[in-house]
Amino acid sequence: MTYDLLKLAHVIGTVLIGAGLIGVWINDLQSRQTLDLVRFSESVRNIAVFYDGVVVPGTIILLVSGTWMIAVFYDGWSFISIPWLAGMVALFTFEFIEGNTVTRFYFMRLRRLSEESLAAGTFTPDLIKARSEQGPAFTHFLDLPILFLIVTLGVLKPNDWRVFFTGLLLALVIAVALMIIVSRLYPRSGDNAS
Repeated sequence: MTYDLLKLAHVIGTVLIGAGLIGVWINDLQSRQTLDLVRFSESVRNIAVFYDGVVVPGTIILLVSGTWMIAVFYDGWSFISIPWLAGMVALFTFEFIEGNTVTRFYFMRLRRLSEESLAAGTFTPDLIKARSEQGPAFTHFLDLPILFLIVTLGVLKPNDWRVFFTGLLLALVIAVALMIIVSRLYPRSGDNAS
C-alpha cells in the first residue's frame, strides 16, 4: 500500500510540474508576442504564478515521493546501477538546479524590470536587453523536453543507457530549434516598443 500511495504522489507531482511548465511556456510565448508593456508585464507575472504556485509544489511532491521510493524500494544508493532510475534522478537534479537558478533568477529579473518599465511608461533599455537574452531562453525551452524524457524513462524503464542518451540529444535539438524558431517569430521590444 505504501508503494502505491508514493507512486500516486509521484504521478500527481509529475502532473503538477507538467501543467505548471505548460502554463509558464504559454505565458512566455505571450510575452514574446507583444510589444504592449502592460500585456508583457501581465504575462511575466503569470509566469511567476505558474512557476511558484504549480511547478514548485509539484517539484516538492516529486522530490519527497521519489526519494522515499528510492530509499525504501530501490535500496538507497543502489539506484545508480539502474539506468532508467539513475537517468531520471540525474535529469530531475539538473532541472531542479537549473530551474531554481538560471530560470528563476531570469524571470524574477524580468518581473522587476517590467515593473520599472511600467513606472517609466515604456520598455527600458535594461528590459529590452534582458528580454533578448539567449541563455535563459535555451534553458527554458529545454524544460518540457527534459520532463518528457524523465516520463519516458519512468514508463519504458530501459535497462541500458541508449534511451537516456538518445532522448537527451533529442531534447537538446528540440530546445535549440525552439529557441531559433521562436526568436524569429516575434518582434523584439526594441522594435516600435512604447
